[in-house]
Amino acid sequence: MARLSLKNAEELSVMRKSGRLLATVFDYLDDFIEIGVSTMEINDLVERYIVDQLHARPASKGQYGYQYVLNSSINRVVCHGVPSVTQKLKSGDIINIDITLEQGGFIADSSKMYMVGDVTPAARCLVSKTYEAMWEGIRKVRPGATLGDIGHAIQSHAQKHGYSVVREYCGHGIGREMHEEPQVLHYGQAGKGLVLQEGMVFTIEPMINQGKAKVKLKKDGWTVVTSDKKLSAQWEHTIAVTSDGYEVLTLRAEECA
Repeated sequence: MARLSLKNAEELSVMRKSGRLLATVFDYLDDFIEIGVSTMEINDLVERYIVDQLHARPASKGQYGYQYVLNSSINRVVCHGVPSVTQKLKSGDIINIDITLEQGGFIADSSKMYMVGDVTPAARCLVSKTYEAMWEGIRKVRPGATLGDIGHAIQSHAQKHGYSVVREYCGHGIGREMHEEPQVLHYGQAGKGLVLQEGMVFTIEPMINQGKAKVKLKKDGWTVVTSDKKLSAQWEHTIAVTSDGYEVLTLRAEECA
């Protein structure tokens, strides 16, 4: 296993700035997500904003050979949806936009669900309960807690509402590299797993399915979809373990109210 990276106060200060910048990208994007917009238009808008306005680097572009600055995952797409000129948002769609940003040598990672037009109550409930599940996990973060505490909280909340948790994809440590140790599972047993320490920084990004947990990878090698064709939702934040709890480095404006 790779060595666990604990961030010092100076490094956390830089990561805090990267996180704040990424939060502003979503604030900027909020008014642009609407019926008829293509996922490639969203990608291009985000790239221009990050590069031209924030003077930062879209960290996903070029990562593992990926050509775009974000993932756009609609309806049954669990994660890693690829932007497309021909894929345009329709009324009733739910879409996850997953964006990364690097400035000062450190990366922030976050995603947000958007609901387009007239979305069914069932889809709205999935989006809402997935958001709640993420926060159930976040609130377990503190020195001395375990990764199992986080996973158990997320899994319990999802299953209580009749949903399933995707197991093939998880959160991850983050810093100078996009993916660092540890892996952060969104299921597990309370009290089990790695003990959290001050200075750890990682993502919590549960993927919650309306139906069964099983997923499959499409032929493009990127896009992951539900096997039963039911809906999936995801939210994500970058979290730092502090001396007495946690700090959400990518907290968005509407979440501060």
